[in-house]
Formats: sequence, structure tokens, C-alpha cells
Amino acid sequence: MKDIISCFAIEDAVSEPRPLKVGFINDSFIVPAAKEGGTSYFLQRINHHIFQDVDGLQRNIQKVTDHIRQRLEAEGERDLDRKVLRLIPTKSGKLYHLRHTEEGDEYWRVYVLIDAQSQETVTPQSAELAGEAFGRFQCQLSDLPFSELTESIPRFHDVEYRLDQLDEAAKSDAAGRVAECGELLEKINRRREEMCLAERLFREGRLTKRINHCDTKVNNMLFDEQGRPLCIVDLDTVMPGFVLSDFGDFMRTAANTGLEDDPNLDNIHVNMDVFDAYTRGYLREATFLTPLEKELLPYGCRRMSYMQAVRFLTDYLNGDTYYKIQYNEHNLVRTRAQIRLLEEQEKVQDEMQKIIAAR
Repeated sequence: MKDIISCFAIEDAVSEPRPLKVGFINDSFIVPAAKEGGTSYFLQRINHHIFQDVDGLQRNIQKVTDHIRQRLEAEGERDLDRKVLRLIPTKSGKLYHLRHTEEGDEYWRVYVLIDAQSQETVTPQSAELAGEAFGRFQCQLSDLPFSELTESIPRFHDVEYRLDQLDEAAKSDAAGRVAECGELLEKINRRREEMCLAERLFREGRLTKRINHCDTKVNNMLFDEQGRPLCIVDLDTVMPGFVLSDFGDFMRTAANTGLEDDPNLDNIHVNMDVFDAYTRGYLREATFLTPLEKELLPYGCRRMSYMQAVRFLTDYLNGDTYYKIQYNEHNLVRTRAQIRLLEEQEKVQDEMQKIIAAR
């Protein structure tokens, strides 16, 4: 670990790295400063099996953080290293260190460690703050052309592509499970045309792509001692997409009264207090939205629940090859839960639309 750290252009002496159990994709470590008042660092081994274009991934993060830092400097903000991530290059100037081992190649990166707090639960108050933070994040990047970034996971939030994957899984029926999924497949197929609306509008030139976070959860934000948002983190999935996805993905988790894999579908409803609060904060900051984007935000909620149901069902039909499962029908339970959330969102879409229109 010390050999890896020594490859980076760090500013202060550091102590022994210690593992940090955060996230499920990359391996993370805190590298404490050796002396009080020194700079500490955040070391990560990038999962290059998921993020196969490490060059593109790191360039994305550098472009986004540089752009936000410039915006903050122009606004007179201080303490920038607490308000935007800062990548530390290697001594040769690269954005990551490639290490060859007998087990295979490893890709490492280093950030300046931000001294802040995280949150796991969402209340209407924290939802409004999260809406402000993610709306501000998108606004700060709204003048950075999406074409300057690569897709760190190609076609990640492309519903047409996800449906193609489902069709292929159903056709091959590798795990012999299609026969038991007829009702779920019918519910998905019935909504195909509606849920591919964004892709059609983009091809028609009516809906633009922008730079999205693509994993808008409250635990991907850092907060100061007073509980105010400081910084958006976990930028691996920052890439071009529709703003509807970021808005909808937060609602898919935070405004769901049940669990993502809730076996009791009666638990699943839409928390309209969280929806209202997040919308209030988001629209206060997301001043760049076109009228069409604003109008389609409730559709973005349904779209993300639908897409996640498609992904869970695809994995179930393929024999559970992508998502980690805790029991044999876990992905099937997840699919049913996401379909129920979609159905609940459909029931309140008019109410959602009124909340959006009133802002």
C-alpha cells in the first residue's frame, strides 16, 4: 500500500492506509496524515471489470471536478477542497496508477479526503437539501457539453437497450424461468412505447442530453457539521444522459415507502412528502431546465422504476449473473417490487404533475 501511495504526487507525509467499508464496487482506503493539520487522502482501487475504460472514467471525473471548481472560484466560494473532489495525479502526471500483479492488473486513484459526514436515511427536510444539491450539481455542469464526456458504462440508462437485453434473455431462457414470468413480462411489454419516449424525443431533437450523476442517492452526498450539503461524491457514473434519470432515480429509492426488494408489496407506496420536498429543492437550483424537461420529471420517476424492473428481470432470466442475490428468487422479488412502485407512481402522476407545475 505504501508503494502505491508513493506513486502519487501527495503533498504531506501520511500514515498507514486503513480500509473503509463504503460502496460495493471499488475498494476504498483512508490514508491519514502523519501529522496533525496535514492532508489526508482517499485511496481507491477501481473496479475495471465494471468500468472498463479507466482512461475515459478518470478524464470524466477530472473534467467535471475542474469545471465545478472553476464555477465555485468565480462565485467567490472558499474551502474548495471540501466542496468539490480533487484528484491527485501520479508523479508522472497520470490520473491513475496501473499496477501489474500476478492476479492481474490493478488501477488505483487518490483524492484529497473531505472531512465531512454522510447520511443513509431520507426525511422531507433532507430530501429538500438533496434536491438543492443535485439541482446545483447539474446546473454547474449545464454549460459543459455532454459530448466532452464518455459513457463510463455504455448505454447505462438507455431503456431501449435494456429492453433489447430482456428480449434476448427471454428468447434464450438460459435458466428455464420464462414460463413463470409471464405476468411480469406482460406488464413490461404493455409499457414499452411509453417508457422509450425519452430516446424518441432525443432522436427528434426535442430532448437534449446533459451531464448526469446517474446514481443520485443521499449517501452520495457529504454534509457539514450543521447537516448542510457540502459536496457530491461517487462520480464514477457521471456521464451523458437525460436529467429525467437523475430526478427519477432519487425518487425510486428515497420516495419509496418500501424496500427495493420488499417481499410485501403492500409496503410499497410513493412518499409524496419526500417527492414534494425534493422537487422544491431541485427546481430552486435547476434553473437550466427546458419546459419539456420540467414537464417530463414525473415521467422520469416511472421510467427509472421501469428500467430497474427490466434489469432485475433480465438478470433473473439469465440465471442471476449480474446482481448479488441472497436467495434463489431474489431478483424476481426485486422485479415485483419495482413493478409495484411503478404502478403506485402511475396512480399519483397527476398529483406529481401539479406539484411540478406549481414550482
